[in-house]
Amino acid sequence: MHGDRRPFPVVLVTLDPEEIVVFAREHELPEDPAALSQDPKVHELVRGVLDEANAKFAQVEQIKRFVILDHDLSQETGELTPTLKVKRNVVNEKYADLFEGLYG
Repeated sequence: MHGDRRPFPVVLVTLDPEEIVVFAREHELPEDPAALSQDPKVHELVRGVLDEANAKFAQVEQIKRFVILDHDLSQETGELTPTLKVKRNVVNEKYADLFEGLYG
């Protein structure tokens, strides 16, 4: 999630490889995560999950926009610590253009 000193929160989403394959099969979609990250049905699924989560928060705290990454965050790319915590500064820097696009 990103949104410090911004008008609203935005989020980068990664797909659970085990769960999204089941969804893909049920909807006769390709099982490739990169292709699924661009599929309108997957975007609709994620929007529904975010809408459910947003219902629990005040308007100012609700996620307004999102991007689905075509890959997972990883230690190898420096985005996660050895204990699998997100390195926010690395993610914010690496995906700065994506974040900016969500506010544009």
